[in-house]
Amino acid sequence: MPRPKTTLRQLSYFVALADTGSFTRAAEQMGVSQPSLSQQIRALEAIIGAPLFERGAQAILTPLGRELLDRARSILLDVTDLEEVRATAADTLIGTIRLGVSPTLGAYLMPSLVARLHREHPALRVHVREGLPTALAADLSNGTHDLVLAQLPVAGRGLHSERLFRELLHVTMAADHPLRTKACITPADLRGANLLTLMPEYRLAEQVAAIAMEVGANVLRDYEGTSLDAIRQMAGMGMGLALLPDLYVRQEIREGDDVVVRPVKGGRYYREIGLLWRQGAGRAPAFGLIADLLRAVAA
Repeated sequence: MPRPKTTLRQLSYFVALADTGSFTRAAEQMGVSQPSLSQQIRALEAIIGAPLFERGAQAILTPLGRELLDRARSILLDVTDLEEVRATAADTLIGTIRLGVSPTLGAYLMPSLVARLHREHPALRVHVREGLPTALAADLSNGTHDLVLAQLPVAGRGLHSERLFRELLHVTMAADHPLRTKACITPADLRGANLLTLMPEYRLAEQVAAIAMEVGANVLRDYEGTSLDAIRQMAGMGMGLALLPDLYVRQEIREGDDVVVRPVKGGRYYREIGLLWRQGAGRAPAFGLIADLLRAVAA
């Protein structure tokens, strides 16, 4: 009698259970009944010849289960890439692409991108999920995302990065701030100033800290914003100066608001925005087309 072989379905159920720690949630995630998922997990354990989970209130991986998890993810990722190669052979822009995006970019680029893709490539679906930049690279590497849109550089092994555009940073201040009378801000104007910034998980926060050190400004650590809106509001209250990206300024700040915006003359007051995908991904030609569309909608 031939020995049973491990199936991709079993590996998918195994990864889902490992990620959720719950048979109920894993079954919901995979769109199957709990008994069906449990049966496949037991079948996989029978093939392996040992338990992969400790049974209890929560499904906890055994040491063998932890060892198998990375291999299972790698196998499923290879299969996904193989399917993408097949899709690319027929049409570069069909199916579903999972796009992870930094919150400092998503709201200002995604509506135009999704609308244009829907109009020009109706067979392509894009699932967009925002995430902290520190997690985006990991999610790209493990196959959660196919693409990541973020501020460069992004650390991660086996990733290809495509530079899209440079986005200027503007000094934003309260409407009654002394610097409001200047048409342009210079690095010397920032010496001794208090700079507002996002949480350290954001690449923009690292950049603001580097600028502060370079010009002799102070980064306010008493308040670290969770969004660009929060930083803008604090600047409007006179808490300090904010360096806000051009896309945000163009879409969210109007004349007569509680803040004024000034360009910076001299220095590298911009950030690099890029699109990343896994090296060797089968749909790289499609990703390149999406990169071109992003450049167009950001212009």
